[in-house]
Amino acid sequence: MARQKLAHIVIIMQENRSFDHYFGTFPGAEGIPMSDGVPSVCVPDPRNGQCVRPFHDPSDRNAGGPHGQRDAAADVNAGKMDGFIRQYVGRQKNCADPNDPACAEEGGGSLPDVMGYHDQHEIPNYWAYAQNFVLQDHLFQANASWSLPMHLFLVSEWSARCTGPDPMTCRNELQNPATAPANGSKAPYAWTDLTYLLHQKGVSWAYYLDDGAQPDCEDNPATCVNLRVGVPSIWNPLPGFATVQQDGELGNIRRLEEFFAAAEQGNLPADSWIMPASVHSEHPTALVSAGQAYVTRLVNAVMQGPSWSSTAIFLSWDDWGGFYDHVVPPSVDLNGYGLRVPGIVIGPYAKRGFIDHQTLSFDAYNKLIEDVFLNGVRIDPKTNGRPDPRPNVREAIQQLGDLLFDFDFTQAPRAPLVL
Repeated sequence: MARQKLAHIVIIMQENRSFDHYFGTFPGAEGIPMSDGVPSVCVPDPRNGQCVRPFHDPSDRNAGGPHGQRDAAADVNAGKMDGFIRQYVGRQKNCADPNDPACAEEGGGSLPDVMGYHDQHEIPNYWAYAQNFVLQDHLFQANASWSLPMHLFLVSEWSARCTGPDPMTCRNELQNPATAPANGSKAPYAWTDLTYLLHQKGVSWAYYLDDGAQPDCEDNPATCVNLRVGVPSIWNPLPGFATVQQDGELGNIRRLEEFFAAAEQGNLPADSWIMPASVHSEHPTALVSAGQAYVTRLVNAVMQGPSWSSTAIFLSWDDWGGFYDHVVPPSVDLNGYGLRVPGIVIGPYAKRGFIDHQTLSFDAYNKLIEDVFLNGVRIDPKTNGRPDPRPNVREAIQQLGDLLFDFDFTQAPRAPLVL
């Protein structure tokens, strides 16, 4: 049924927000533990020996906290979920670039805003999407680290460093995979990505990039520069994949205005990824309101175009950004999962007002794409003709839920909710 009803999958990836930070008070979701309306959890503050409870934060500008591999482990702290302020305080400094994941920006006053949360007053459109479509309250980032490894997982289910063009030279690397040049002059990512399988089956795809500065950097500040569309970066790893270069599909990495044109004309590819500019990303210290307005424009473009009746939109945030979350991430392998992030599913066949409690990660996006467009073929080095030493086939992990559970294909297509 899904193959007949879904012709387009759109993945909108924003930046650096945890589930409790955005939906911790959403009715019916597994949000911040409360007793008589007061948070019953608190996190120690090493500066004064006190502990800080989650608090409503109406600020449009947030500071967040450090969010690299070691920060993920320290925040989780063997399941205690109590390292958020300690990491914020321990890494606080004047940052040459506020988007360096090793930094903690000044902000939040006497209470670090890593413990703050927003609600429908600050993010009314996100809450409206959750109320009218599907909210996922157990969606975890695929990796326990930051943006570049996460974006590599998003398109290939692995993050590694390779010493040559042979995929078997690649070795697992969760924190510091190589960066790639935008012009495709080098291909540091020798392992297989999803577009290789899509190309083999003639399935259309595009990776849409908003203009602007990057919303994250490696721990090495030397890489933190303002780059534009088409330049290699953590936002745009696909030019660095040997498969993309060899398949002649660098042209599928496009400017955002081409997405709006395709949505208006009904020419969306089967698979779309959309990445924001810094100002629209919600990555601290970018304004929450600017990100919400940008996402709303993207969703409205699909809703008001001729492809709405056959499209599913998936909205999430690539990592937790140092913000508090109380749910312990499942351990599935040496790479993750990472911390919990918000997930929203929007579409004419999405269930109405549904909260999906399945254990999910970004791997579920690829699993759905493979099930709908590739007859269930996985990015499996044992079957795709390109062996590599990745630890496992992420889409086949037993704990991973099924996104088809979020849809009812027997219902009449729902009308758009243009906001």
